Amino acid sequence: MNKSQRIPRGIHNNNPLNIRIGHNWWGEDYNQTDTQFEQFEKMEYGIRAAFIILRRYIEKYKRNTVELIISSWELSSENNTKACISTVAKKMGIDPTLELHYDNRRRMIDLVSAMIEVECGCPVAREVIALAYDIAHR
Repeated sequence: MNKSQRIPRGIHNNNPLNIRIGHNWWGEDYNQTDTQFEQFEKMEYGIRAAFIILRRYIEKYKRNTVELIISSWELSSENNTKACISTVAKKMGIDPTLELHYDNRRRMIDLVSAMIEVECGCPVAREVIALAYDIAHR
């Protein structure tokens, strides 16, 4: 496999939103080989963790727009935050300042799907993202 065909780190780690190490997550891979980002046994576990973080952002901290969420999630030293906000909102078909509600399952799946595409440069199946949203509520 040449360099251009490498699997994105977030996909390889089953952590497509690149959650940093620092929390004991359900479904975490116990053989952690990445020194910066969590690794999960299955993709839905990594996405589930992202939904749990997003729920906290939206419900506890009132970071409830694409603009506020991405500004908190992305490190401006690593990414062009304004471009990420614009791209995610465009993929969702909404204004970046539209208020989001965590209980709106479709909108949350749209959000995470768009964030994954921006972060990893490739999609994750919508069915996997939907499953992760559902198991985040168990």
